[in-house]
Amino acid sequence: MSLLAPLILVGRDPALRLAASGVFLFGAFAGAIAPYFSLIAVETFGLGNRAFAALLVVSSVLSVASSVAAGILTDQRANRRTVALLSAGLLFLGSAAVFLFPTLPIFLVAHAILLPAGSAIMGQFFALARLAATESAPVERDAILAAIRAIFALPFLIVLPLVSWAIRQGAPIMSIYTLLFAITLCLVALTAAFWPRDGRTGWQDRPSGLSFRAALAEIAHLRVSVRVVLIGAVTGASALYMVLMGLIFTQSAGRDAGDVALYAGLMAGLEVPFMLATPLMFRRYSKTALIAAGAAVYAVHLSGLALLAATPWVWLLIIPGAAGGAVILSLPIAYLQDLMADRPGTGSSLMAVQRIAADGFCAAAFVIGAALSGYGLAAIAGSAIAVGAALILVAIDARGAAAIASRRTL
Repeated sequence: MSLLAPLILVGRDPALRLAASGVFLFGAFAGAIAPYFSLIAVETFGLGNRAFAALLVVSSVLSVASSVAAGILTDQRANRRTVALLSAGLLFLGSAAVFLFPTLPIFLVAHAILLPAGSAIMGQFFALARLAATESAPVERDAILAAIRAIFALPFLIVLPLVSWAIRQGAPIMSIYTLLFAITLCLVALTAAFWPRDGRTGWQDRPSGLSFRAALAEIAHLRVSVRVVLIGAVTGASALYMVLMGLIFTQSAGRDAGDVALYAGLMAGLEVPFMLATPLMFRRYSKTALIAAGAAVYAVHLSGLALLAATPWVWLLIIPGAAGGAVILSLPIAYLQDLMADRPGTGSSLMAVQRIAADGFCAAAFVIGAALSGYGLAAIAGSAIAVGAALILVAIDARGAAAIASRRTL
């Protein structure tokens, strides 16, 4: 499989093109608001630290709950178009509300309820991609999902510099919501125009027949939940990097905020080609083996930050950071979907569930490491957790594969 083969496969299929386009727009949405959300909340609307923390908690919980609920409901009833339109509509409503009425109550409603609930659209696009790639070979299917994840990262390279430039030229920070209004309007229009009609697709999409409670029980089953937590521990290293990088750089001699932006931009830019290259290894190695290798490579980057931040050698860490990050950010999508292969909506929603575990491991490594010795120890702790979790995941999957092989020989 060539480097561009997954993109060619995506371009040939209308449903995959829709999923890729939708993920691109959602990436543009996230790239526009994520770096400035805390600044807007605290500086523009005057939220205190506790109030902002409470907003983050409520937003995170509702985002996960809505993603899981949307996944279960779409698998139950095979009404994916309806749920996708509702999710896109909530994103548009939240963006439009703050754009038109920039007051504190509207801001809180938008970011605590409307936008987190609308974020379920991300899982729906990946569920659509999984369904559209049903007839593809497993290697091609995983490559398609990795390519679409790479497409999600692309807008960060475009939107972040543009927004930063506009603000430096004097644009008010709240003008970001003008951009969000336009992006989400395009997202609604795209979904309405091109999402396949329920029951009229080129693939079978049978209702699961499970009750909501039974579907939740499936997610809570040890076979699924343990793996979701372990994936969260692996991806928690990426979350920890986002927390530590700015702190480590600004405390290092000769570094400033400009270095932070340059490092983050180079990392994001280099991750895209590495994500596109990852499928080249699918035929030789299992997903768990690749995730473990990616975690180990990423650990070199994360652990080295504190040691090398004040030296020119720190820029070389971008290479293992981008290579490892490409793996641990893209492969878990296909891995988690495989855990519930017959339920693409619920399988895709597991990415939202693992994010809670990722944030938990990130917070634990940060608090314990920083309290005992500083940010360097926090980075090493997060790296050790990620590598350890990946190795446990390899062992569990190897044991499961051996058990299946043993039953087949009986």
